Amino acid sequence: MEWYEPEVRALEQARATQSLPPDPAVFYGSSSITLWHTLARDLASTRAVNLGFGGSTLEACVWFFDRLVPPTHPASLVVYAGDNDLGDGQTPRQVRNRFEALAAKVDRDLRQIPFGFISIKPSPARRGLINKIADANHMIRRTLAGRPRAFYIDVFSPMLGPTGQPRLELFLDDGLHLSPAGYQLWATILGHYRDRIFTKGSALGHTTSLLSGADDP
Repeated sequence: MEWYEPEVRALEQARATQSLPPDPAVFYGSSSITLWHTLARDLASTRAVNLGFGGSTLEACVWFFDRLVPPTHPASLVVYAGDNDLGDGQTPRQVRNRFEALAAKVDRDLRQIPFGFISIKPSPARRGLINKIADANHMIRRTLAGRPRAFYIDVFSPMLGPTGQPRLELFLDDGLHLSPAGYQLWATILGHYRDRIFTKGSALGHTTSLLSGADDP
């Protein structure tokens, strides 16, 4: 886990020196979160806080959870990870087990908040893993089904074209990271879960979060 340390420490330093919005909606996970520089603007809320760290696995998200997530006092938590676990050779069942370890920490420390999982995306660069991606998503979705405040956000299906292959326009040339069109699709899909991500009865924050990399909408 040592090679993640510089990014994790940078996130900790940012939290110590910059203002967080009230009732933050924390987005946690791998580079698909880290590189979403327009997150707060795309979701039209300065309550969106970006706690992604590049290249992270679900295992790393579990490892660094205590240091990064509870100290922000999130009003909700949305996670994207699992891509890199499969790319590193883990099985769908191992990915599900790692997700359950993360969910256990959420239960322990953040029991009352809404908890969302963005499904693992079907990247062109990992086309050969697409069946494993679908299996891991299915297992995680079943895990979430028994949690009343948890929800599964399906981006996998909308990112496939009519032939069942990944839509190339949603990805950068590396075939792995999202293009602006990909992030716009994600923003549209997440908009359907707005009441869970930005929970009802909580006033929108007007303090710009420098962690989110965006101004007030």
